[in-house]
Amino acid sequence: MSRQNRSVEEARDGVDDRRDQWARELPDVDTRGMSVLGRARLLTLMVRPQIDAVLSSHGLDAGEADVLFTLLRAGPPYRLRPTELFRSMMVSSGGVTHRLNKLALAGLIARRSAEGDGRSLLVELTDVGQHKAEAAFREDMALEAELLRGLPDDEQCQLANLLRRLAASLERKGV
Repeated sequence: MSRQNRSVEEARDGVDDRRDQWARELPDVDTRGMSVLGRARLLTLMVRPQIDAVLSSHGLDAGEADVLFTLLRAGPPYRLRPTELFRSMMVSSGGVTHRLNKLALAGLIARRSAEGDGRSLLVELTDVGQHKAEAAFREDMALEAELLRGLPDDEQCQLANLLRRLAASLERKGV
């Protein structure tokens, strides 16, 4: 079968080429991990500019969007403690503080004293922040759905399930 007649599923990619090169150079090294993790990295690098462009069109960077999306998915009244935010987002508390300062200056979040504990602050979406977060998230998800249209729904589900299993396995190992 000629290369032009191969289906997408049968097409070789750069990861296959690199694995072939390594098989020649170091044939005793198992490069199967590159088949999954190399492609995962490649996919991330391919789609990141498009996702960043969507977020940028809403005046956000990925870190700021992460904060707003985390607050939005928390549900009404769209507020969390800073520690809940950084645990959910898997970044340092210092990283969250920097993002919160920028978002507060932009009027997208407010910091409020927690009821019954004047020392504790809650981070809350403002109305403007809620609308911006929802609009950006909707556009981001529409883009991601479009990017996945190359796979039928059942294959998207299968891939999601396999990635979920891999992530759970790595979490159990403490990775």
